[in-house]
Amino acid sequence: MMSMLISLLFLTPLCFLTESYWMVQCLFFMLSFIFMFYLQSTSMFIYLSYFMGIDLISFGLILLTFWICSLMLMASESIYQFNYNYSFFLFNILCLLILLYLTFCSLNLFYFYLFFESSLIPTLFLIIGWGYQPERLQAGIYLLFYTLFASLPMLIGIFNMYSDYCSLMYFMFFEDYSMNILFYAVLLFAFLVKMPMFLVHLWLPKAHVEAPISGSMILAGILLKLGGYGMVRVFKLFISLGLNLNIIWVVISLLGGFLVSLICMRQVDLKSLIAYSSVSHMSLVIAGIMTMTYWGLNGSYTLMIGHGLCSSGLFCLANISYERTGSRSLLINKGMMNFMPSMCLWWFLLSSSNMAAPPSLNLLGEISLLNSIIGWSWGSMIFISLLSFFGAAYSLYLYSYSQHGELYSGLYSCCNGKLREFILLMLHWLPLNLLILKGDYCMLWL
Repeated sequence: MMSMLISLLFLTPLCFLTESYWMVQCLFFMLSFIFMFYLQSTSMFIYLSYFMGIDLISFGLILLTFWICSLMLMASESIYQFNYNYSFFLFNILCLLILLYLTFCSLNLFYFYLFFESSLIPTLFLIIGWGYQPERLQAGIYLLFYTLFASLPMLIGIFNMYSDYCSLMYFMFFEDYSMNILFYAVLLFAFLVKMPMFLVHLWLPKAHVEAPISGSMILAGILLKLGGYGMVRVFKLFISLGLNLNIIWVVISLLGGFLVSLICMRQVDLKSLIAYSSVSHMSLVIAGIMTMTYWGLNGSYTLMIGHGLCSSGLFCLANISYERTGSRSLLINKGMMNFMPSMCLWWFLLSSSNMAAPPSLNLLGEISLLNSIIGWSWGSMIFISLLSFFGAAYSLYLYSYSQHGELYSGLYSCCNGKLREFILLMLHWLPLNLLILKGDYCMLWL
């Protein structure tokens, strides 16, 4: 694991070389392929290792981080083409990658917190430095204050825990806080805001809409998963308290997921619609983790990986349309089947994956989440069915409104995709639909 970290650190000078953009991107890909071979197909890999702790859940998320960061550089070709400080952009993404890598590798809860919060800074730079509208400043402040407001109490909780345990190592955790409701609340709330849970989700659509394509990809692909990963790691501390109180978060998540699905149905901004659909998917993940069942934890991890690839691919598609038409509005980006016929297939493939159609990884995740949540309480069946139905409805709405209809009169007759864009979308879609063939790595990590 240290070898990967050193490789990343030695990439730093390459960012500042002239004309080194594609070389850095190729090296990112190379590192992600090298990292793939670190996977051990033994039962020992399920448990935390002692050095730079990596087990199967960390492995999947680190690999996703490498993959998404490689694809971010591929999607942001316009930054290189128009020379928007691309050296600093490369350096920024490299810093973000190193911080996320360290977040998933850390065995100590304080180190996890430190890198978890540090990953905000490069993201903020991405939004403010390479975003589109002047509102990006407001979006950046939303992102910062929502997250910091929730995570400062968590820091106090971590210090309190250290004074009791004299250790913050994951493998030293045992349930000693069975009745401390305040500790339970401060530790979970930071992760719930990061996910984001309904009621504290307003920073996400704002940040997505104002961020450049790379910012949207890393936000949807990795930063939303930090909350789920953190919850899985700390739940060992308060299992009995969770059995009594988790119903609150499950109810908020399921009800909120349904309401957000309805909000999706009336969006006219492509990016905004995809961002709200992320909130809807993450509400299922929260509910799955909160059931604390085997199915729930495995399903939430699978859906996190699947959603990271699918949502990132949809943002790439929205950006491809935006680069051609100069607008993200569905009123202008309609009839795209006439304008960009070859992109229509990719819209269909990724929209269908977004509604958990087979053979995508989202399907595996959602089936196991349905099992866990309905097994936990039969009453949740109503909202689960509404969530699934409207999930399909807004995916169809996104696809049909953007591809069909009358073409906007200000466009040329036809403008197909470039080879780079086809490769970019292929690299999102292939892992998303091939990983289901090896589902045991997603479903057997506990």
